[in-house]
Amino acid sequence: MEKSKVYFTKDITSEGLIKVYEALNTELKGKVAVKISTGEVGGHNFLNPNLISGLVKKLNGTIVECCTAYRGKRFDVKDHLKTVEDHGFTKIADVDIMDSEGDMPLYFEGGRHLNGVNYVGKHLTNYDSMLMLSHFKGHAMGGFGGALKNMSIGVASRNGKAWIHSVGVTTDPDKMWSYVDDQDGFLESMAEACKAVVEHFGKENMAYINVANNLSIDCDCDSSPSDPEMKDIGIFASLDPVAIDQCCYDTIINSDDKGKTSLINRMHEKHAIHTVEEAARLGLGNREYEIIEL
Repeated sequence: MEKSKVYFTKDITSEGLIKVYEALNTELKGKVAVKISTGEVGGHNFLNPNLISGLVKKLNGTIVECCTAYRGKRFDVKDHLKTVEDHGFTKIADVDIMDSEGDMPLYFEGGRHLNGVNYVGKHLTNYDSMLMLSHFKGHAMGGFGGALKNMSIGVASRNGKAWIHSVGVTTDPDKMWSYVDDQDGFLESMAEACKAVVEHFGKENMAYINVANNLSIDCDCDSSPSDPEMKDIGIFASLDPVAIDQCCYDTIINSDDKGKTSLINRMHEKHAIHTVEEAARLGLGNREYEIIEL
């Protein structure tokens, strides 16, 4: 299999973000969903609206999110919209909480755990293409969060998140915490959910960008995240979600930044790379890649 291309720039600015997207030489057609994490109240590492504004406007995109499965300030639609506004995203684009009117099933084949179904916000059908615009960082449960986590947990509805976290046992967010001991099953379930999303849109209608800055060991869903210990790295872009996450993972592992230890330990502790391994097994992309620095 030919190596996938991953474009990279150290320029973490609005201009750098547009440049790395343009390097993909792709066109996201029709109504474009831009999937980001809008960040939990109290957090501060989420992607800055000023950073992403230029690209979102270039795509005439709608920022999309779904409610969380934990009872924070994004569990309820009203609270979630207030958080989105407070974090500055409504100033740059329309924002759609995709499960604000419930969810729907996306069916797929080839998984181990989710019985061939992923639950996503009903509004997903309003979009023709999707940019997975992810903040790459650590995560308390997944080890790291990048394109694959944003596409699985991020696109899943509140109930769908519970379904993935519980490895296909329950769609009840309050019951899922009794079924979160199967770590590899959870990581494999995330990959399965990604397969459902890719098959829904079609590979040609998706693109992926990972911004590797504010590299905390904690996710943007954490209301009190640990401070980053690594320096910012840059922006990665690819048409392959497996390659981009593998590349970001490898970049951190091979970094000469002395602050990388905590993030590497978090990734290893949670066996984070297994999501990438399973996504590759499911045919979502290639772990072999070529970095093209801009």
